[in-house]
This record gives sequence, C-alpha cells and structure tokens, in this order.
Amino acid sequence: MNGMHPVVFNLHEALTGWNLSIFPLFMAAVLAGAAIWYLRADWKLAGRGRRWSGKRTLSFMSGLVVVEIALGSPVSTLTASYFQAHILQHLFLMVVAPPLLALGAPSTLLLQTSSRKTKEQWLRVLHSDAFAVISHPLVVWFLYFGLMYVFFLTPFLGFAMAHMALMDVVNLTFLLGATLYWWPTVGLDPIPRWKMGYGARMLNLALGVPVEAFLGIALLNDSKPAASIYTLASTHAGGGLLWALSELFTFGALVPIFVQWMRSEDRIAAREDARLDAEAASSGATAGPTAL
Repeated sequence: MNGMHPVVFNLHEALTGWNLSIFPLFMAAVLAGAAIWYLRADWKLAGRGRRWSGKRTLSFMSGLVVVEIALGSPVSTLTASYFQAHILQHLFLMVVAPPLLALGAPSTLLLQTSSRKTKEQWLRVLHSDAFAVISHPLVVWFLYFGLMYVFFLTPFLGFAMAHMALMDVVNLTFLLGATLYWWPTVGLDPIPRWKMGYGARMLNLALGVPVEAFLGIALLNDSKPAASIYTLASTHAGGGLLWALSELFTFGALVPIFVQWMRSEDRIAAREDARLDAEAASSGATAGPTAL
C-alpha cells in the first residue's frame, strides 16, 4: 500500500480505527506467539517447582501490549493525519515497550526452560562478534538517538509516510535500537558484553535527557511542518509532546534502576554477613572448649 489515507480525529475513530493492513496483523500474530511462549515457559518452571516472578510476567506482557498499541491501534491509524499520534507511536516503540520487555527478563527465561540445543544457539548469538558490534554503546546510541534526528528533522519522515512498507521497516528499526538501549540499562538479563554498573546505567539515561529535549524543542520551534501531511500546529504540538513525555518516561526509568541497585547492595551485604558468620563459627570450632 502506498501511503496512508488521512483520518479525522473523533471519538469513534479513536476507539475503533484499528489498522488492519498486513503488517500490523502480522505483528499481532508475532506478539501473540511471544506471549504464548513466555506463559508456557513460566508454567514449565512452575511444573519443576520453581517460581518465576509475577512482576516479570506482567512487565513482559505489558510491553507486548504496548507494541500492539503502537502498530495496530488507532494511534497507528491517526499517524496519517496527526503528528502528535506519530510521536505517541514513536514513544510507545522506543521509550515504553522496550524497558517493559527488558524487565520481563526473556533471555533468562529462555535459558532456564529451553532445550540444550536452543540454549547453545542463543548463547552463541549473544557471544558472537556480530552481536558485539550491534550492541556496542556507540552503535546503540546512533540507533536510538541518531536515527531519531535523521527521521524527524529531515524529509525522510514524509518520504517514509508515503511508502508504508519503508515506514514499517523504520518502526522495527526503532524498536530494535530501543531494545538494545534499554536491555543493559534496566533489564534483568545477564549481558555478555558492554555490561554497565548501576551508576553507569543512570548516567547513560541522564546523558540522553538533553539529547531528547533538544529534538523536542527543535520540533516545537520549527518554521515548517515535519512533513507535508501534517500542519505546523500539529508539528509544534508533537514536539512539545516528545519533549515532555520522553523526559518523564526517562526519569521514571531511574526508579527500577535505583531499586535494582539497592537490592544488589542488600545481597552483597547479606553474603558478606554470611561469610563473616561462617568464619566466626569456624574459628570457634577450631578453638575448641576452654578448660576450666
């Protein structure tokens, strides 16, 4: 399909205007498959007498729902007429869904429930040179921040919206780049390379705040529409939305990082206490009873 037909915003469209073209339907099937796999893996662990955190399951499922909202809901349909809707779609794909998916720890669940062959294949991917390159912090920053600037501040946005197959690829690229950005930042899965400490994670988020803010301000003060299908007022409204919500979500992401940091310190302290208690018990046993 070449381009999208303009849609007028109203309550009926906002509630019922789901995108039923091939790509959104395909992605809905993929997301449903991911949900079924995750729940079956969860139940598999339960069958072994091992408990998988309900918070992780809720987070992962929420992330899948957010991706569906971005690609198949009326938000997707309204991107044909309103830049604000395009910004919401962008935020869902890059700022909301990826951290929720990462907090679901899907890689850990896969390694704990899959066959030996699948584990070996997945670990081979994680430790491969290709994955090391694509997950390098500089590459990830370009995929996450650089592509945003190229997309929103050049004619590429209008061209992509006129060629929806390209727009679909762009959305998947945004989702991939955001996943690579958020996975080591808030995720619970072990990262084989480019692992960041908790302080570095918070710094990584903090450094991104002015980058996103500048993009939002640039759109807010642009003298022409972001694309010919949008009005200047819509462009300015979208820029303000990007500025405000991206900062809000980014600062909100500091919360799980801080909580993970505190829990990590508690575990370290508990292990140290256990070690000291074991040493004290060992010293007492070695000294033996004191003669009266």
